[in-house]
Formats: sequence, structure tokens, C-alpha cells
Amino acid sequence: MSDDLSPESVPSANGMPMLGLGTWENEDHDQCVESVRTALEMGYRHIDTAQAYRNEEAVGEGIAAADVDREDIFLATKVWISRLDYDDVLSSTRDSLDRLGVEYVDLLYVHWPSGEYDAEDTLAAFDELYEEGTIRNVGVSNFEPEHLDRAREVLDAPVFANQVEMHPFLQQEELRDYAADSDLELVAYSPLARADVLEDPTLSEIAEKHGVSEPQVSLAWLREKGVTAIPKATSEDHIRDNWESLTVELDEEDVARIDDIDRQDRQVHPDFAPDTWS
Repeated sequence: MSDDLSPESVPSANGMPMLGLGTWENEDHDQCVESVRTALEMGYRHIDTAQAYRNEEAVGEGIAAADVDREDIFLATKVWISRLDYDDVLSSTRDSLDRLGVEYVDLLYVHWPSGEYDAEDTLAAFDELYEEGTIRNVGVSNFEPEHLDRAREVLDAPVFANQVEMHPFLQQEELRDYAADSDLELVAYSPLARADVLEDPTLSEIAEKHGVSEPQVSLAWLREKGVTAIPKATSEDHIRDNWESLTVELDEEDVARIDDIDRQDRQVHPDFAPDTWS
């Protein structure tokens, strides 16, 4: 661990550490266990997984193997689109807890507003899980403003977070404005644009200026925007590089230059994505 970094040094968004470990496509069981253990022992306290990632069991083993108390870890998972009717939300969430080896999760997301998703039916189950303490916060993922408005109408629990793809090439201005106006946290998946940040000349120039990596610049920019980032990493070197982004302080000129990057590159666009997506 860097001498000037500790779990306590990570900024928090209403109790959620603003840097976490993403585990999408971390499908090798042993590697996933080791990635989670390594991240936690380095200082990470936010771990993100999903039913669809097929690695909840490995994530749970990594948590158990780390010398970190469960109550100090912010753990999130997501309910897949085929399990979003009322009964399936309840049963699949309990299956997730069994695989993770935990009694609760800190944040449970609706993975997409697609498939079996019906706001009233799906979110009634989320409310039940919230009321009984099985989940500490309700989240949604890949929701546009219209989906967020409907979710907030039908839920008794607050919508805590919306997890969406966000990086310097997909800056999500509309959703950032919505979040700022509605006490909603944004969580960025693919915050490094699936490694595309390594090739951008603006990010490279800013990285050279600060003596850091392009991924660190992208993560620091998200933090400047008040957005939590959950970059996927498997090797200790990449986990550490992302962790050390917490020491990067961008100046106003850096942020403005990134804001002005003229690209709109969505990396994740399945055929069941919302019709409003470009």
C-alpha cells in the first residue's frame, strides 16, 4: 500500500467508497478470488459483482480470505433481467447471498430496465428486501431519466445509485445533472473505456504532466465529477495503479480539457439496451 493511502483516505458518497473493484468478465474462479483478496488487503472497501458475472462465489471466497471485517466492506451485486419478476427477485437475491457467503449486501441493483423488469412488480420485491434488511440500499443500473422517474414513483425505499457506463468518451452530462438534482449517486462501470483511455492524446498529455498513468487520470476526472468508479482489474499491478489514482489531483485546466474531448464512444450496447440510447 502507498504510504499516504489508507481505506479511510478514500472519499465516500453517502457511505459508499468512491473507488471500488469491478469484477465484470473476471470469470476465472481462482483469479477472481485472488483479485478480491488483493484489492481488499490493499485498501479497497467497495466490491462490485452481479448474478450475470457468474463469479459471486469467487467474490465471496475472496472476501472471506481477506483480513478485512465484513462490516467494513461495501458489497454490491445485481439481479439479472431474467430474474426480475417479484418472486424471482426474492429467490435469486437469496441465492446470491448464499453464493457470496454473506447475510446482506450493501447495495442491490436492477441490472437493466429490460427483460422481466416491471417497475411496480420488480421494485416491490426490492422494497421487501430493503425493509427486512437483506439489502441496505436499492440501486438501478443502465437507467435513463424516464426509468429513474418511474422507479422513484413506485419505490418506498430511496433509489441510492444508478450504475452506468461513464468515462471521458461517454460523459453522461444528462444523468450527472439528474443525479445532482435528486440526491442520487452515479457509479461508473467501464470507467477506463475498456482500455481505450490508454490511446487518447489528451489523457496521455495530462498523465505525462502529472507523472501518472492515463487510467489514473480517467479515474481522477470521474472523482472530480462526484462519480464513483469501479474499474475491473485482475493483476496486482493494475489493482494498485487504480488504487493510486486517489493521489492524483487534476487542476481546472486538466478537467476542462477532458470535458472538451469530442468523442461519444459507448463500449457496452446490448440489443436489450433502452431504446433511448444512442
